[in-house]
Amino acid sequence: MLPLPARGGRRPGAGRKPKGAEPELPHVARPHLSRHHPVHVTVRVRPHVWSLRSQRGMAVVESALRGAALRPGFRVVRFSVQGNHLHLVVEAASAAALTSGMKALAIRLARGMNGLMGRRGPVLEDRYHAHVLRTPAEVRRALAYIADNFAGHARRWGEAMPEGFRDRFGSAERPELVEKGETWLLRRAMTSAESSDGE
Repeated sequence: MLPLPARGGRRPGAGRKPKGAEPELPHVARPHLSRHHPVHVTVRVRPHVWSLRSQRGMAVVESALRGAALRPGFRVVRFSVQGNHLHLVVEAASAAALTSGMKALAIRLARGMNGLMGRRGPVLEDRYHAHVLRTPAEVRRALAYIADNFAGHARRWGEAMPEGFRDRFGSAERPELVEKGETWLLRRAMTSAESSDGE
């Protein structure tokens, strides 16, 4: 008796294809999110997109942040703008609220940058990266990383940073674009940081 051909199982190339010609981030399941956990989100633009770290680019980012703030259950509490990516610390009431808020931000970024460049087509990389912050230490590290992001990059490039440098493309200099954190983890991390600064 001849053996029957095998059926079922995963086939190479099967499944939903990611959008875009060269997606940078894989389509994997998002980590579990509860309203008690802040999230560190990284959003990257494609190589052809002009720098976000300019007066015109920042105007687009500002509009995107203001638009995302209108989504219920979604808050941006910290951000840092780099040439080809954004770092955000956000709070979301649920995974659906996170998706909705990030979609609103992405749409406004894409429309704004395309309008600025006078072109059409994809602006952002295929997927944003979301890291759920589950402990006070993780939150403190994320806040410090975002606050020092540009200066840290510059130091790695060998550039000297002036004493007391404050990044005008970050939330420390644009507090009107962010909201106050409401999760216990974020409030505790911020209180610890303020206590350390006062020592």
